[in-house]
Amino acid sequence: MKRAFFIAILAGVSLPGAAQSVQFTSSELPIIVITTGGKQIVDEPKVMVSMGIIYNGPGVKNNITDPFNDYNGKVGIELRGSSSQMFPKKQFAVELWDAAGQDIEQSVLGLPEEGDWILFAPYNDKSLMRDALAYKLARSMGRYASRSKYFELVMDGDYKGVYVLLEKVKRSDMRVDIANLKPDENSGDDLTGGYILKLDKASGGNGSEGFTSKYPPPNRSYSQTIYFQYEYPKVAEMTPQQKSYISNYMASFEAALNGPDWKDPQKGYQKYINVSSFIDYFIINELSKNVDGYRLSTFMYKEKDSDGGRLHMGPVWDFNLGFGNANYCTNSSPNGFVTDFNTICPTDYWLIPFWWSKLWGDPDYRALLYSRWSALREGPFSNSKILGYVDSVATVLDKGAQQRNFQRWPVLGKYVWPNPPDYANLLSFNSEVQWLKDWIVNRLAWLDQRLVYVISGVEDNDVAGFSVRSYPNPIDDDVSFEYTIAEPGAVSILVYDALGREANRIDESPGEAGTYTTATSLRYLASGLYFYQMRFNGKVLAGGRLSKR
Repeated sequence: MKRAFFIAILAGVSLPGAAQSVQFTSSELPIIVITTGGKQIVDEPKVMVSMGIIYNGPGVKNNITDPFNDYNGKVGIELRGSSSQMFPKKQFAVELWDAAGQDIEQSVLGLPEEGDWILFAPYNDKSLMRDALAYKLARSMGRYASRSKYFELVMDGDYKGVYVLLEKVKRSDMRVDIANLKPDENSGDDLTGGYILKLDKASGGNGSEGFTSKYPPPNRSYSQTIYFQYEYPKVAEMTPQQKSYISNYMASFEAALNGPDWKDPQKGYQKYINVSSFIDYFIINELSKNVDGYRLSTFMYKEKDSDGGRLHMGPVWDFNLGFGNANYCTNSSPNGFVTDFNTICPTDYWLIPFWWSKLWGDPDYRALLYSRWSALREGPFSNSKILGYVDSVATVLDKGAQQRNFQRWPVLGKYVWPNPPDYANLLSFNSEVQWLKDWIVNRLAWLDQRLVYVISGVEDNDVAGFSVRSYPNPIDDDVSFEYTIAEPGAVSILVYDALGREANRIDESPGEAGTYTTATSLRYLASGLYFYQMRFNGKVLAGGRLSKR
């Protein structure tokens, strides 16, 4: 049946500006139409409504009178979000249902087949792209992060503006790819994975059931705790053995990180976590200066022992207050680390676990972090790559969609919690985008000055008499290392790839001080950027970069 809407803005909604009418007939973006039949959408339980999607393909205009050609059926829908529920532009969680209310799975807007989706509503983020940008950057790191598609939403004849279709974070072969932990798996390797945990407000997760860390957050001002919520399996399906296993595993990890041998690869934290995932999680939250990072909307998952068995950070989630869009605690400045949140805002109820400050104290961890940052800056995190993506999104949205969105929701130049102080000067979508780009450039420059490889690792910082260099560089197959030591001892030269994974290692024990040369073959490694460290008696003393042709 053909549909023709003149979308009127409903009166009586509290907005920063006066509401206007929007005539909506077509879009460069896909169109999602939801018909509730008079049902009220609430924050649980989901209610059954009808949903249709008009998507004629890339570069083809979508008309409101076109048939539903991407999806046409029932969904279960509910409100989602925590603090964002106070905004008049609502966001929703939907499950694809058949006519009987049973879950179904289907590809939507070209994304991998699944049944659970988020209709994300950028409102206080007037660039409309902070979340999509963060997820894009995370995927460019080789990590899973929610894929996204922009669309315009119409609900019961009411034009709702620009939205983003997101993949809900869940266990799935195409999302968080860990084992499907079943209720009858309560012993041996079966019991060891997969699990998803979450740090969040109770309203942001699957209820409040979980367990409390034995280690309170640093710099707390009163009795704040770190509370892990069970995200997967669902609480109702978890057995006592499974709850006990994952809580004990987390307790063992935290005890190792806090223990006397915490830096030891066999006894310390490395036994329990995938270090490179922690580094990447740190980088994306610091690049975006995400005020919610590490403490809210914070996912982590554990594999089965047979799949590696370690705890991974991620997937990353929730960046509408990132990239400078916050006026409290870490604030909108492009300077400063989010991991200092507890010192800046000790009275906040949700604080950051002790992990991050502790990890920063390990020179080996910092060396891997610096190497990873350097590699990313030469690739997907270069200024041109990031700003190019921002421009590409802005170009698509500037063909009519953003204009309709801000006519529907007249927030440009108006304060919407917790916008930075510059909000009053940003009177257009393009000025919001330019502000975002300028902030990113300044943030990258600030991080470049602090995430640089520093020759360190000796407790008293006295590294006189120790050095290492590689040649040739760039290399084709073989590489030689020339190193100087000030006293006899055990020398290790380790080569890492851009993900921080060990790719090659040389161990020697010269019997006296002096300069030595050693060589190794790297012909089996793929072309790209690598990093090397020189360790003396287990401590990092020097390092550098290798380019493999």
